[in-house]
Amino acid sequence: MFGTPFCPIGSPLRRLAISLGLLFLTYLASAAENPPSVPRFSMSYVDRSVDPKLNFYQFATGAWRKNNPVPSDKSRWAGFDELQERNWWLIRGILMSAATKTNEPSGSPLRQVGDFFTAAMETNRIERLGFAPLDPEWERLKAVQNPESAMALLADWHLRGIGAGFGMGVQPDAKNSSVYALHLMQGGLGLPDRDYYLAEGFAQQREQYRQHITAQLRLLGDSQSEAQASAEAVLSLETRLAKVCRTRTELRDREKNYHKLTRTELDQLTPRLPWGSYFQAAGIAAPDTVIVGQPEFFRELDRMVTEVEERHWLAYLRWHLLSSFAEHLHSAPADGAFGFYGTVLRGQPQPEPRWQRAAKVIDGAVGEALGRLYVEQYFPPAAAARMSEMIANLRVVFRDRLSKLEWMGESTRRQALQKFDRFTEKVGHPKSFRDYSGLVIRRDDHLGNVLRANAFESARELARIGKTVDRAEWHMTPQTVNAYFSPPLNEIVFPAGILQPPFFDLEMDDAVNYGAIGVVIGHEITHGYDDQGRKYDAEGNLRDWWTEADGKEFDRRAAKVIDQYSSYEALPGKRVNGRLTLGENIADLGGTSIAFEALQRALTKDPSHRRNIDGLTPEQRFFLSLSQLWRVNWREAELQRRLVVDPHSPGQFRGIGPHVNLPEFYQAWGITETSPLWRKPEDRAQIW
Repeated sequence: MFGTPFCPIGSPLRRLAISLGLLFLTYLASAAENPPSVPRFSMSYVDRSVDPKLNFYQFATGAWRKNNPVPSDKSRWAGFDELQERNWWLIRGILMSAATKTNEPSGSPLRQVGDFFTAAMETNRIERLGFAPLDPEWERLKAVQNPESAMALLADWHLRGIGAGFGMGVQPDAKNSSVYALHLMQGGLGLPDRDYYLAEGFAQQREQYRQHITAQLRLLGDSQSEAQASAEAVLSLETRLAKVCRTRTELRDREKNYHKLTRTELDQLTPRLPWGSYFQAAGIAAPDTVIVGQPEFFRELDRMVTEVEERHWLAYLRWHLLSSFAEHLHSAPADGAFGFYGTVLRGQPQPEPRWQRAAKVIDGAVGEALGRLYVEQYFPPAAAARMSEMIANLRVVFRDRLSKLEWMGESTRRQALQKFDRFTEKVGHPKSFRDYSGLVIRRDDHLGNVLRANAFESARELARIGKTVDRAEWHMTPQTVNAYFSPPLNEIVFPAGILQPPFFDLEMDDAVNYGAIGVVIGHEITHGYDDQGRKYDAEGNLRDWWTEADGKEFDRRAAKVIDQYSSYEALPGKRVNGRLTLGENIADLGGTSIAFEALQRALTKDPSHRRNIDGLTPEQRFFLSLSQLWRVNWREAELQRRLVVDPHSPGQFRGIGPHVNLPEFYQAWGITETSPLWRKPEDRAQIW
């Protein structure tokens, strides 16, 4: 949670599979249930049997964690998820109402989301159709006869949400951030990460993946032996790709994952891949340059064109077609997909309700149409005003720190301040919403709606190659419960969805709000100066503007963060990857520190707010609020997955990790050297 969003073209809208069986009329009849409660900061979450000086996170969240086991349709349950769940309930009301507005103009936001929702809920029709919606794609696959036709098919599939082979997307050029560029990147895997193919600890998941592929292909009519042979071919091919994929830690080095190639250089890198056929089928005028993230991946993919048997490639492509859209088909493949991607990989016993899964698809497909309706009903202007005030307060604190930072030299400081003075913020929602009126959405064609929505968005992105970056664009929908920092735009963004309890609560005192949304604001500001963000300049370009001495000092301080989080054991024998999570951990630490100082300034400005509440000082409530923000219970498979793929530390460590680096935490709670929480001053990380 919190980060920089980028999803390559070809990524399915949602990976978690949908199993069917819930009738639309049944859903409508049961929709009057009460909404989930507002997940506010509460002293009822506190485990009073625990001494906060010994185990502060358990003290802050223990009662909540005891009384809130993970629901059967979830893989994790956290304060974050409580808000998500309530938000989806609000969105459900919007969708239900929109579904009845059949007289609205075609192409209007209300009609689009209503028609999309109606089609997604028509499970009887989806059951009757079976695999028929994919028939045209099977025929196109059968017609592939050479690399040219294969690349043309792959391009079209990428545009419509089938992420086979490799990744492709459009985003600002990291070294010329005012212009959009075409990016090619490693991809094409069916498991969450390269480690699932290569690490000994995932042998069981690999076998279950093989069994899953076999079972799904049997539904298509393959014999047992045919399905098993195809599954073996798929796993073998994907394993070969995985071996040349970079680790997630390696992918964090932006400089090493930036290779701008001319078209000639791209052809020299991959002489067997007919890019002309790919670009033509994608509707792209042959670009002068392409940014390739991982050249060694494409070099190996190029070798595989001739070294892998054609029948194995066909098995791989056939599998990715089915796997990409199984969730949108009838119950047999959808249930099978959930059984693997939901239960095996994430430990989730049951799928979410049909309406919720449909809502997530709509959010990914026409998110700003839905967002326009969401904002009209659920985003009060007072929230935006208060949020802007808090952002301004934290900006003052962070700028002061940059101005006075003892360990930074003047040359680096000047450019750091220049960058800071150029950064902007967005709060709530876009000033103008995206126009989807050219997208055809039918009330009786769920999979078709998904395919057309993917193609519509892909075409919009590809049309921007070489054009000036739209700085007004948002990369999260207004209803999203999250926030992000964009390095190329040098901006922080807070959608309306996160401006609710437990993150932001107009009814709570300053201490609670600064310990929650204040830390989130500080987190996003600090991202501009974490181990990745610090490598972007005031214009949003990837450029080293640090002196050698200052860069080394930053790395020395960051090493303490790596060491601290690498010591946290999340599961027996499985620790947090301190290098993978470094950027988020630095942002958490910086966000906590500057939010605490901003609170102190606010209390000094208005001393009437410096009062004890529930027997706690404002300083104590600040740290308690922050720990409660990260209350969480996990399913083991999901936590294991997150340790591999997620650049964020698990919540139980975000809820204490920043604290123990701050002397203010020890002072607030009277913690001394005798406490197991105590970190020696020389071991504490202090960067910003």
